[in-house]
Parts: sequence; structure tokens; C-alpha cells
Amino acid sequence: MLESSPVTLLLASNSPRRRQLLSLAGWEFTVSVADVDETPRENETPAAYVLRLAQTKARVIADRIDNGHLILAADTTVVDGQEILGKPSDEAEAVRMLTQLCGRTHQVYTGIALLRREDDLLLTDLCITDVPMRSYTDEEIRAYVATGDPLDKAGAYAIQHPVFRPVARMDGCYAGVMGLPLCHVVRLMRKVNRPSAADVPANCQTLLEYRCPVFPSILG
Repeated sequence: MLESSPVTLLLASNSPRRRQLLSLAGWEFTVSVADVDETPRENETPAAYVLRLAQTKARVIADRIDNGHLILAADTTVVDGQEILGKPSDEAEAVRMLTQLCGRTHQVYTGIALLRREDDLLLTDLCITDVPMRSYTDEEIRAYVATGDPLDKAGAYAIQHPVFRPVARMDGCYAGVMGLPLCHVVRLMRKVNRPSAADVPANCQTLLEYRCPVFPSILG
């Protein structure tokens, strides 16, 4: 068991992007990594897939800790039609995924789970964002894959990559595509009486240099 700590929020992810985003909300948190099998089940829908993995990650961490903690876990995947595009196994698969997505609109699903260890209360939320890709060239694909960046990314890309910049435009939750839809997290944290004192929408939009059209409807 981990020793008791004044920090009550644990992020079940080693993603630097998720850490950076969560820091915008002002909660103190620490990181505890949960390694789980990310293989989709037969006939599993994208929504069921990301929510199952987020819940599994949260429960893996819960088994290690004392009461008095909240565990936040997330899982993100790229979906083309109903095909789940996880992390590519090698450069060839990364090229295939990026070629498949080029010039078309797909969806990014991010499931989040918030588990209160004290009474095993489990809350979940789901963010789905349409992502229209620009018509990048084969040469751009090869150059981007050669950087190694796509190999640990669902769908073989990072929306925020400063050189490749694969996305044509955005009309939904940018943070959700990065892996942690902050306003959805805020909505869950309110349900366990842990509201954020920060102006999360303003902080998120400033960091991402993106005018978000969806946060009012998410936060109500």
C-alpha cells in the first residue's frame, strides 16, 4: 500500500500531455501509472472500449492505495468509421494509419473514470470529437513517422505536433483529442464536491491557443 498523503487526487497516467492539462485546473495531484491490456474485445464499440479501459486503469490504482484518494483515469482512441486505431506497432503501421486518415474526418473518443477509493464510487464520462484531417503528402507522412512521435499515439498522430500539424480545423474539444477533456473532468469532480477554483476554460484555451466552442454546453 502507498503511504497516506495529503494529495488526494491521483492521475492514472504517465502521459505528459495529460499531466500538463490537469495542472491547468489547480488541483494538487500525483501520478501513479496503470499498465493494462489495451486489446479491444470482439464487437466492442469504441465508446465501450475507452470507458472500459479508463475504469480498469482506475481500479488497478485503487488496489494499491489507502482510502482518502480520488483516482482519475482516461483512455483515448482514434476511430475511423467503427475501426479502432490504437497505437501503431511499428513505422509501417503508422504510415498505414496516417494514409488512411489523410483528407478525411474521423472521431477521437476519450473515456474518463473518477474513482473515490473510500466508498468505491465510480463516475464516468465520454468525450467524442470529430477531427477533419488535412491532405498532407506521403513525404510529410514519412518525415513525421521518422521522428518516432507517432509510435506512442493512438491513430499515429499528435494533434499538437508543431511541424506535422495533421488537423485541418477543430470545432470540438481540443483537449479531448490530446487525451484529457478538462471540462468533462471538472464536471465529474463537481459531483464529488471537488470543484476547481481555476478558470479552466480560459486556462485551457490559452495553453492550446484555441477558441473552444463547446465548453459552455459541457459545463452548463
